[in-house]
Amino acid sequence: MWPDAVGDPRDIRYACVWKPPAGLLAGFPNLKAIFSLGAGADDLLADPKLPDVPVVRIVDPDLTMRMTEYVVLHVLMCHRRQRLYDAQQRERVWHEHGQPVASEVVVGVMGLGVLGTCAAHALQRIGFKVAGWSRTPKTLPGIETFHGAQGLEPFLHQSEILVCLLPATPATRGIVNLDLIRKLRKHGALQGAYLINAGRGSLHVDADILAALEQGLLAGAVLDVFPTEPLPIESPLWGHPKVTITPHNAAQAVPQTLAVSLLQQIDHMERGHPPENTIDRAIGY
Repeated sequence: MWPDAVGDPRDIRYACVWKPPAGLLAGFPNLKAIFSLGAGADDLLADPKLPDVPVVRIVDPDLTMRMTEYVVLHVLMCHRRQRLYDAQQRERVWHEHGQPVASEVVVGVMGLGVLGTCAAHALQRIGFKVAGWSRTPKTLPGIETFHGAQGLEPFLHQSEILVCLLPATPATRGIVNLDLIRKLRKHGALQGAYLINAGRGSLHVDADILAALEQGLLAGAVLDVFPTEPLPIESPLWGHPKVTITPHNAAQAVPQTLAVSLLQQIDHMERGHPPENTIDRAIGY
């Protein structure tokens, strides 16, 4: 355990880390692999002295299901207008609002990796029309998929609830900005567009989300991640009536389940096989 019980750095073959100090891993000359203990590895890849060994993402069924739970919960909260009913409860107002069926509502999932694919299928199973967008072509049964720059605009034009589960890379930094939000479908079954960002904080621009809410381009936003964390107490997002904030807990890693995945990967490598779920350093995921 760094820094108290490392022993001889030359004996270390595997590093299991989350946001290690820059340059730290260069001090272990015999590493075989580096395991990132979180969903992203952008901090690791930013280290100019990162050893030239595989960087492995932890793909854990429990973590994936927790993210799917979060996405389904908040899609349903938007779909069933729960924030509106919460406000009515505080005012002691008994009034029913029209409710479209799920099959009339298009949920767009940006990012079709393990997390995005699982969430998309779960939303499809409960009746939503689901569209997906990814950097490279993906095929999901029963789900219309788009890819690349040419596919982004048609994907956005049909998405009423946008779920963002993209990785943090130079290409995705600030991708959820005012220009993108303007392209969302605002006159569909929900009569408004919603944003859910449970991916990475660098994906969205706080000021642009606030501007979109004030201009009526967004009917609501659910934000689990932020460019600066913790979210500064002076941020107007905290008190905005159309914003739901959670403290980066959409898919919390549980040590007991991560340990199983790590040990399986290490055993796999010790038997002479290459690691699974490695990160492509050229694209950042």
